[in-house]
Order: sequence, then C-alpha cells, then structure tokens
Amino acid sequence: MNGPIASLRGLGPKSAHMLAAAGIATVEQLRALGAVEAYVRVCEAQPGASLNLLWALEGALTDRDWRAVAREDRMRLLLALDDKRRGL
Repeated sequence: MNGPIASLRGLGPKSAHMLAAAGIATVEQLRALGAVEAYVRVCEAQPGASLNLLWALEGALTDRDWRAVAREDRMRLLLALDDKRRGL
C-alpha cells in the first residue's frame, strides 16, 4: 500500500503528523526506513514521543495490532532501538 500514512493499521492523523514533522510523509518512506529508524527520527523532532508509537509503527508495517507487537516483539525492537541510538 502506498496511500496516506494515516490509512495504515493503527496509525491515525496524530501519528501521521508526528511522522511528517520528522520528514516521513509517505508509506513508501516509512517502509524504507522501518519502524525503529522512523521512531528515532520522530524522537529527534518531538522528544516526548512514546514507545507506543514504536509498537504502532511496527504494527502498521506488519499489519498487526500494536498491542500484539508490544507483547511479542518488545525486546527485539528495544534492542534494535538501543543499537540504533548507540550507533551500532
């Protein structure tokens, strides 16, 4: 799908606005970056972004509910986020 970001599962206008503020305006850009990189960019633009956004981004990209992502992929995503922030 390459429609509006807000049309992805679990993402709405607020998430789309946060992503746009970070320079991510299309589904194609989001897919190319992946959930972790997109989340890092949002955090740089808006430091108060919650980890729920990370779960929602991964859920949107994998067509799963963000709560399932938080339950099943939390550790993998947090480790990837830590690696990203440490420059690994």
